[in-house]
Amino acid sequence: MGHGSSKELPSTESNSEGGSTRFSRMKQKLHFHSKDQHHPHLRLIFRRISVSRGNGSSSSSSTSALKLVSAEDFAGIALLTLISADMQFKDRWLACVSLGEQTFRTHISHQTHKPVWNSEKKLMLEKNGPHLARISVFETNRVSKNKLVGYCEIDLLEFLARDSDSDFEVFELFDPAPAGKVVGRISLSCSVEDPIETEKNFARRILGIVDYNEDGQLSFSEFSDLIKAFGNQVADKKKEELFKVADKNGDGVVSMDELAELLAIQQENVPLINCCPVCGEVLEVSDKLNTLVHLSLCFDEGTGNQVMTGGFLTDKQASYGWMFKLSEWAHFSSYDVGLNSGSSASHILVFDRKTKRLVEELIDKKIVLSMRAIYQSKIGLGLMDKGAKEILQSISEKQGREMNTIESARDIPKFVEFFKDQINLAEIKYPLEHFKTFNEFFIRELKPGARPIASVEHDDVAICAADCRLMAFKSVEDSLRFWIKGRKFSIQGLLGNEIYSSAFADGTLVIFRLAPQDYHRFHSPVSGTIDKFVKIPGCLYTVNPIAVNSKYCNVFTQNKREVSIISTAHFGKVAFVAIGATMVGSITFSKKAGDHVKKGDELGYFSFGGSTVICVFEKDVIKIDEDLLANSARSLETLVTVGMSLGVATKKQTKVGMPNIDNGW
Repeated sequence: MGHGSSKELPSTESNSEGGSTRFSRMKQKLHFHSKDQHHPHLRLIFRRISVSRGNGSSSSSSTSALKLVSAEDFAGIALLTLISADMQFKDRWLACVSLGEQTFRTHISHQTHKPVWNSEKKLMLEKNGPHLARISVFETNRVSKNKLVGYCEIDLLEFLARDSDSDFEVFELFDPAPAGKVVGRISLSCSVEDPIETEKNFARRILGIVDYNEDGQLSFSEFSDLIKAFGNQVADKKKEELFKVADKNGDGVVSMDELAELLAIQQENVPLINCCPVCGEVLEVSDKLNTLVHLSLCFDEGTGNQVMTGGFLTDKQASYGWMFKLSEWAHFSSYDVGLNSGSSASHILVFDRKTKRLVEELIDKKIVLSMRAIYQSKIGLGLMDKGAKEILQSISEKQGREMNTIESARDIPKFVEFFKDQINLAEIKYPLEHFKTFNEFFIRELKPGARPIASVEHDDVAICAADCRLMAFKSVEDSLRFWIKGRKFSIQGLLGNEIYSSAFADGTLVIFRLAPQDYHRFHSPVSGTIDKFVKIPGCLYTVNPIAVNSKYCNVFTQNKREVSIISTAHFGKVAFVAIGATMVGSITFSKKAGDHVKKGDELGYFSFGGSTVICVFEKDVIKIDEDLLANSARSLETLVTVGMSLGVATKKQTKVGMPNIDNGW
């Protein structure tokens, strides 16, 4: 992502003399460009959803489907303008807007503490879609990446519903580290475009493209070129008739108002536009709403206003400097959604379920390079087989002991600073000064109520067991297609012979991956009774997607883990697997066999490092939430917190009734 490819207009022949030259000029005005031109980012007209092929290939080789909006869910097209900011020091500034899976950025301001951008972008809003926009402001005095200085989050639907006479609003920008610290203010405006005004703007833009002599009117030859660009062969054959219909006053030319009326009438009756003249997309003429949305967003460019640059997935990607762009161009690094193999493993993107926005996971670059070297190559895994495995085990145990020393507490502030926008200090039960060792902080408790439990009174609703990045699959086959690439993964290998039963053979699999910055206590996803615990010795490979997506190792079936079985009324037996990982030498359960647990009850915790929980449900006993399945089918992890909904039971609770005397039982 971040680099669009140009598309050609439908091939046409001009009947008028010099028509090909005019058509070339028209294409140039429409921004049909090659990759080496100054504006590399083709606008993302709709949110594109990468649908992986059946063989589980990466998103770079996947098909792309347009996510269209329904009339019931359509909330309007918002015009968002970032006007200016007031910062605490002088610098060169840029601002980014992130909404859903799209991010846009302004140009870079001059050296000042009061940057002015006046950059605008049209955004499609859905009632049930993403509407929480994140505005991020970066200082840009760095070579490879720029520093995030302040941010704010704005619910665009609430903003548009406000009662205000002002043309703009001022929002405080917060430091991503200390909670509540204000580092500046940003002025912006947002309004919903009136449909009539949209049609007029569209007509003005159309007229500006084909009005070669710039007299504000269309001659018949100019009008003919316009009809050709629309890609409608029927309309092309009737262009003389259409021209007469448009030319209301009979003066031999079509004005802007006349063109706007023609387009509006024809789109309601027999649409003229089968093909977008900007991006070349074939339009579904029967879907008038999405045609209007498409054209309105596509014609954002070339209006003469300062339009934000698009084609980015996250604000972090949009803020990268020229060194990253050079590495991306040279294929040393890539930035995309999907399986993390090869160079794609440099950046791990996850979908935040709460904000409905893509975010990039923070990992030290040196660690990324070492993981790629070990887990993405036969040579690296060969070294693991020749003794490096034992070294890794020893290092993890040593690191675990060091994290329990008094001296380790000095690392807490540095750790919090590195993950400053991913650790919410306000949620932690005790202040940082309370923790005497790093591990005490790592296994920190949260304040009561920090993690609300979904449908708390309904045990037929399962919940997320950890603050994590989640993948969910209806079957093992799906998990092997979209995520787990180890050649020997199986449910039997995961659970071990003592726990495994045929009921789990083709069951539902849910993977909860915890990163170092996460709250590291895990909770019961269901209500029931714990039958047993079984410890399975093993390695301490990393559980990072770089390893899980590798075909050279089998992380989940080779790592140290502890398996428990929870017997439930609604889901049958549920296998709960706590898996250790690199730097995680300790898995601690706070419950014992025979204990009854309510969903949301704490089951235990992991000590320092990243780690994973896997839940295996028996076949067809749970219907996983659709958004979790959809993201997983794209090989995209979903960022969730403890207590969020996971899925609902598909069968009614089994009850033991009184004997039926009439039937003997």
